[in-house]
Amino acid sequence: MEKAKVYYTDFRTIAFGDGLPTKLKKLCRKAGIASIDMEGKFVAIKLHFGELGNISYLRPNYARAIVDLVKELGGKPFLTDCNTMYPGSRKNALEHLECAWQNGFTPLTVGCPILIGDGLKGTDDIAVPVEGGEYVKEAKIGRTIMDADVFISLTHFKGHEMTGFGGTIKNIGMGCGSRAGKTEQHSSGKPHIVPEDCRGCRRCQKECANGGLVFDEAARKMTVNLDNCVGCGRCLGACNFDAIQFNNDNANAILNCKMAEYTKAVVDGRPNFHISLIVDVSPNCDCHCENDAPILPNIGMFASFDPLALDQACVDACLAASPLPHSQLSDHLADPNFHDHHDHFTNSAPESEWRSCLEHAEKIGLGSREYELIKM
Repeated sequence: MEKAKVYYTDFRTIAFGDGLPTKLKKLCRKAGIASIDMEGKFVAIKLHFGELGNISYLRPNYARAIVDLVKELGGKPFLTDCNTMYPGSRKNALEHLECAWQNGFTPLTVGCPILIGDGLKGTDDIAVPVEGGEYVKEAKIGRTIMDADVFISLTHFKGHEMTGFGGTIKNIGMGCGSRAGKTEQHSSGKPHIVPEDCRGCRRCQKECANGGLVFDEAARKMTVNLDNCVGCGRCLGACNFDAIQFNNDNANAILNCKMAEYTKAVVDGRPNFHISLIVDVSPNCDCHCENDAPILPNIGMFASFDPLALDQACVDACLAASPLPHSQLSDHLADPNFHDHHDHFTNSAPESEWRSCLEHAEKIGLGSREYELIKM
């Protein structure tokens, strides 16, 4: 089987030369995006607009570059993402659009409309069959995303507190799921509180949208209401003291497998192209209302027709890089009691797991983990 082609360029520029947005357009053309027939077609560009308070998300300038490129190829582009299942600034279309605008994504700045994929309340979805799906037979995908003729993903590659890293598959699989779809993907495990580690700060409770966390005033400890908990894992990332653990040891692996299957539902049967930027590699998801110092240096921009090969290439590039000082990752490695996993993502978030995602994606035919890296 022929290796997938992944195209790469670094973030270097020369004085009075092309800026990074132009360099990104050239990379995409080199990777073959112009071979897609976009003439008169609706083109969905899926990205993350960032939570309010977070500033590590991709700058609108990169989105504008892809929008302009799609227009040059005759397409009708729009930026899109689906609503979140947790409280925050993106849980319905009105707040989501307001968040996008405050973070710099407006029709004026990006040059195209912005449409929330699953509608006003996150309920406008469509059941999409997953060919070869083991965990999901029909994925609940935002209707607007599935109505597009061409699908492009533009991903900020970063760390993640549950899935190890947030790459192309997560951007598509989790990001394109409606609120019900996100709940389905997260429903494989539920957490418990380790009482002796709980400080009673209640930070985790602010992240729970479903009444799954109840504070015991007498004991000054948090508890879990398993009837209300949906297993989304937001509390896991909110706890600074490792007091929250999942009851199901396979929860992260199953989540990863479901994300891969949701991704397959989105891309199957229509032209698709994928871009991933390893920049501002924060340890946690852009869904957080804050971003910690980057754990790895800015590495470059990657593009491919194969979403799995793209994620694998980005992982390999990150694992070959040196951790940045004064970061969550370097702090862990400096702790004499810390167990070194020899994996930057696991070392940054020891409770996370990422390999199952790529393994399952290959198993169900989403793409190939074997790739040829072509530098521009």
